[in-house]
Amino acid sequence: MQTNLRGKDMITTQEWTKEEIDTVLDVALELKRKRALNQPHAYLRDKVLAMLFFFSSTRTRSSFEAGIAQLGGHGAFIDSTTTQISHGDTAKEIGEIYGRYFDGIAIRQCDWDFGNQYIKDVAAASRVPVLNMQCDVYHPFQILADMLTIIEKKGDPRGLTINVSYAYASSYQKPISVPQSLILLMTRFGMNVRLTHPPEFKLMPDIVEQARENARRHKGSFEILDDFNAGFKDADVIYAKSWGAMLTTTDHQESARISQQYTDWITDERRMAMAKDDAIYMHCLPADRNIEVTDGVIDGPNSVVYDEAENRLHVQKAVMALTMS
Repeated sequence: MQTNLRGKDMITTQEWTKEEIDTVLDVALELKRKRALNQPHAYLRDKVLAMLFFFSSTRTRSSFEAGIAQLGGHGAFIDSTTTQISHGDTAKEIGEIYGRYFDGIAIRQCDWDFGNQYIKDVAAASRVPVLNMQCDVYHPFQILADMLTIIEKKGDPRGLTINVSYAYASSYQKPISVPQSLILLMTRFGMNVRLTHPPEFKLMPDIVEQARENARRHKGSFEILDDFNAGFKDADVIYAKSWGAMLTTTDHQESARISQQYTDWITDERRMAMAKDDAIYMHCLPADRNIEVTDGVIDGPNSVVYDEAENRLHVQKAVMALTMS
């Protein structure tokens, strides 16, 4: 266990050692037990977290705000549209000033080819830890919650097969940060990772190469498939969700036109039957019901989406407690 994590940024899990991530998961489980037993755990009394949102959210804002309160602190919700950012406040200025006002800075900025760099620029200027609530490249807290859920439901993840798959959705061109973060973290836990997507929905090449190297170092495997059905075969974990064709086009209308070719990429009961009998279905939510996934699957016995959503709270509390204390 690593105990000296005070002040450490969480921008991507790749910047944390495997031992540090194990510490986060251990602490998350302990905090989850304490909440279940109604035991006090106000480790961040009088601490204040700035929560700067450039994109709206449901689970992210709610879980961070509840989490910091349960730890005895306070979350200051800041909508970027109500600030002077659009009038000239730079990332450096936000880091310098918020780093003096607050004990931690959490940011959600998903603009393509901008969000991640913005968060890194804030972190470079800040004297307090910066937490990535999602950017265009990474979604670390979602993926930490996913790993905690897999461990709770399946035990030791080593040797398990996870299918990280594109799924069709008619809504906006969603970020690629979830699948990218999934293939990066799951390969570090010795899992056999399948990345399944149509040719137009590739992920960033450097992320894919890092995932390959993670798999090699941690004795798992990594493969890329373009056959939706093949990704389900004998899998232990199904994680099929929509993402945008960012590396093909940044035009939303063009992306929507491309995605129309793949309306049959939906997780239904027939596809789930191709996986192992005890396979679990995961999704970061919100899901486009009966487009990405049928009601029968997401509300069915193999679905763990609500436990997964709850675990966002616990892993976020763990990282805040470890870095902001």
